[in-house]
Amino acid sequence: MVVLKSQAELARMRQAGRIVALVHQALKEKIAPGITTAELNKLAERIIRQHGAIPSFLGYPHTGNNDFPASVCASINQEIVHGIPSPQRVLQKGDIISIDVGTIYEGWQGDAAFTIGVGRISSEAQKLIDVTDEALDKAIEQCRPGKHLWNVMGAVQEYVESAGLNVIREYQGHGIGRKMHEPPSVPNFLHRDRRRRPKNYLLKPGMTIAIEPMVCQGHWQTRTLPDGWTVVTADGKLSAHSEHTVAITENGPEILTRL
Repeated sequence: MVVLKSQAELARMRQAGRIVALVHQALKEKIAPGITTAELNKLAERIIRQHGAIPSFLGYPHTGNNDFPASVCASINQEIVHGIPSPQRVLQKGDIISIDVGTIYEGWQGDAAFTIGVGRISSEAQKLIDVTDEALDKAIEQCRPGKHLWNVMGAVQEYVESAGLNVIREYQGHGIGRKMHEPPSVPNFLHRDRRRRPKNYLLKPGMTIAIEPMVCQGHWQTRTLPDGWTVVTADGKLSAHSEHTVAITENGPEILTRL
């Protein structure tokens, strides 16, 4: 069941999202050739805790069975999502890296991701990042009362495929609130078989969703590395990831994870 948030609850999610945005800002300033993903993770966790929040991802899903060991996901080049920060992962000029950050503030979640080039990158890699960001913008434009969830999903797929790229189909966005993952599911494509699509919810004020296009240069098939977390493109081609937590309001979309 999709839970509509009150103004008081949205205020807490707004603060959780602001902390995510502050982390993004700080990490973008630090990302450069020679830095390790472990250093980025350490900086992110420090900022999160300094602002009275806790990292959503650390220990997720808290089952004791291969819980996520870091505060952010740091995914490089062909890695799509859930890359584990490490002192051995040193960024190189020409890499692209996606950073996914989640926070919990007074029991409420914020979640957002960005992809950025490390130093000078190829024009093809820059196009991939730009299209992913623009697809997210197109989806957010649909987050208005009276629109439906399929409008959001279709906006991502249409824009990405018009640019000659593909959306990852095995991972998706989600509702968000007290929990990181709540209904509804928000895939980045519309399955040809309508029976296999998620419920086409009417968007209403108080709904909060994390929209996260994951876009690749090649085929959308994926595989998971032996660490049990890191997801990569099956063909080894580049992938980018962009995400915001968005609230549907009477006045249209409000991006909760943007300063």
